[in-house]
Amino acid sequence: MTGPAVPFREIILKVHSRCDLACDHCYVYEHADQSWRTRPKTVSDHVISKTAQRLAEHAKTHALPSVSVILHGGEPLLAGPARLRRVCEEFGSALSGVAELDLRIHTNGLQLSPRYLDLFDEFDVKVGISLDGDREANDRHRRFADGRSSHPLVLKAVELLKQDRYRHLNLGLLCTVDIENDPHAVLDALVALDPPLIDFLLPHATWDEPPPRPDGSPTAYAEWLLAVFDRWQQEGSPVPVRLFSSLLSTLGGGPSLTESLGLAPTDLVVVETDGQLEQVDSLKSAYEGAAATGFDVFSHSFDDVAAHPGVQARQLGLAGVSETCRRCPVVRSCGGGLYTHRYSSADDFDNPSVYCADLEALVRGVEARTSAATVSPALTHRHELVAEQHDLTRTLLAALHETLDGRGGARWDEAWETAGDLEVTTEGAAGLDRVLAHPYTRTWLLDVLEGLHAERPEAVGQALRLPSYVAAATVRAGAGPEVAADYRDGRLFLPTLGELRIGAPGEAGRVRVRATGEGFTVRRESGPESLIVLSGEGGPHWHPVRHFALGDTPGFAVDDLDPYRDCFEAPAAPRLRPAEAESWTAALGRAWELLEQAAPEQAADAVGRLTTLTPLLDGRNTGRPHGYGSVGLAVAVRDSEELALALLRGLRRTRLRALLDITDLYALDGAWEYRLPWDRNTEVPFSGLLALTYERVGLAFLDPAFMAGVPEALDMMDAAAEPTVGGKRLLGSLRDEARGVHGTSGMNTRANLVDQEPVR
Repeated sequence: MTGPAVPFREIILKVHSRCDLACDHCYVYEHADQSWRTRPKTVSDHVISKTAQRLAEHAKTHALPSVSVILHGGEPLLAGPARLRRVCEEFGSALSGVAELDLRIHTNGLQLSPRYLDLFDEFDVKVGISLDGDREANDRHRRFADGRSSHPLVLKAVELLKQDRYRHLNLGLLCTVDIENDPHAVLDALVALDPPLIDFLLPHATWDEPPPRPDGSPTAYAEWLLAVFDRWQQEGSPVPVRLFSSLLSTLGGGPSLTESLGLAPTDLVVVETDGQLEQVDSLKSAYEGAAATGFDVFSHSFDDVAAHPGVQARQLGLAGVSETCRRCPVVRSCGGGLYTHRYSSADDFDNPSVYCADLEALVRGVEARTSAATVSPALTHRHELVAEQHDLTRTLLAALHETLDGRGGARWDEAWETAGDLEVTTEGAAGLDRVLAHPYTRTWLLDVLEGLHAERPEAVGQALRLPSYVAAATVRAGAGPEVAADYRDGRLFLPTLGELRIGAPGEAGRVRVRATGEGFTVRRESGPESLIVLSGEGGPHWHPVRHFALGDTPGFAVDDLDPYRDCFEAPAAPRLRPAEAESWTAALGRAWELLEQAAPEQAADAVGRLTTLTPLLDGRNTGRPHGYGSVGLAVAVRDSEELALALLRGLRRTRLRALLDITDLYALDGAWEYRLPWDRNTEVPFSGLLALTYERVGLAFLDPAFMAGVPEALDMMDAAAEPTVGGKRLLGSLRDEARGVHGTSGMNTRANLVDQEPVR
């Protein structure tokens, strides 16, 4: 291996190897590895400069934007202000112009004073302090060698750090859990100090030296932490707690925020006072030499350390946990626990955490307590999904404006300003909303943003379609300023409205569009004004977007004109001739009647979601991203039953895609493969299993044969690690839907479809 799979972004530098406390739970002095006895007490100038040089080389090699250096011990303040100044100066000089330097120090606080904090203020060194709670809790372990309490001195340090002139340096408090302490008293004491962050850590333990459990409960640590969590929630979450934030993040599909949980690869290396390069410090709890690599800063680079088997074992993510953990549904949140806590002399680190039962109970407990509050309302309320989709499109438009950064020139600025003017009136805002909500507006925005990021030369020109969108919005508003819009290839397209033939193919230019009560006028830079009335089939020059009603619905647009409609896997059909459009929409009407009869709830739900139907040259409805509410259907299909299935399939796909646009339903997709219950020869990732199951449950309302394999698929997904809290809510609603399928008869005639493969 020539370089690390994951570059080191965090360096722990041991600046002093001794301590002024005698904490009986300290992994450095009280656990298996006693190598501290042979280390120099204080880091030397040579080790400091060489470490800074190695870190700068590493950051430059891997183009790291920033690196963290954590000053540690022992007790790092025992190194003294002069030595700590040398560290800050050396690292600041070495990293200057290479990467941003984040300096931190972790201390017990006993030596902290203004002379240290003035130094830290000069070099922006952030300070974290260890404190285990109130005096009774802290004194259980954190005492001087003669038994005296350290609590008053730690409180003095915390109060000093809270002063206005030092508050910006405060990292927060680190608390080691002891289940014999009162969880509420511990949290209350820590919160009372108003820290910016609290971090709870489980005491280091292994299968050879398991953690104490006075009452014998296998989940005693989870129960303690959940008691803290309940108190924390009751008090309104007054201070961020890293452990809880990490769990809430992973349950929602986000990353872990702490090394002790989650599957993120390690990016940390330790430099001892003698320059030895070691793995994470907590390994000293496992056995003598567990953290050693055999490397040092004088002869080896950080890339050498990253290639060490022990380091790489902690960079494997899911592949690095035990088989038991890989099969566990909470592994995405707990990550198998801290690597050190997996150790046993029999199986090395190939075990679940010694806190396995605690971690599972903790994850499930936090999930049970927060699922209602953390699930996106779009999962349960249709109008919320529509609103969030609309917000997403507006966010993309704002991102395009920012990304252009003036490159659109006066034409963009004029259209952008007019769009802003429309927002101030009810009619104008409604018109703009209508155009932005059109599904293919999203496709345009995404295409342009992708082109700008890829520096494609035509991207700015694509962005300058904005005036056409603004012009369409003014027409829909019925009034507004005259808008200058570009026509291309002899045609002016106004999204959601239609296409006007202005000139010969290949001709380009500008026209001015003005809304009137009954339509709009179009005027070239020189020449007469033409009035377009928004009714009827149009004429030889004006081709409107057609609309038709299905039953009692408000109706749908048949968009066979939008230049961005060609975003499906199958090619979009060209403009339908009037007779062809009439025949196709009549078939759709019959299909809709079948849908209303066999699946009335699905049909009613579709009324609020489906806005646009686009004719395709075949029935492949998947493709590039577009906005919510569009379904592509094969124009050649006239069979009402087949159209009903295709329509419902498209509706299911577009809703699931819309949900995935705005909320995480799963994470670690692709880490496991699942054999399809209805096709034993095919394995798919979780995303594929969810999409196909979601589709089949919907189609089963039309043909109950699609229910084959669905219960088994739901069981597989319920037991999987990938679904987030929102994903589990969706699975629950799928089960409810599946129960509703029983008792439906589906369509009357299914012979021509039952023998076909339902979903591929």
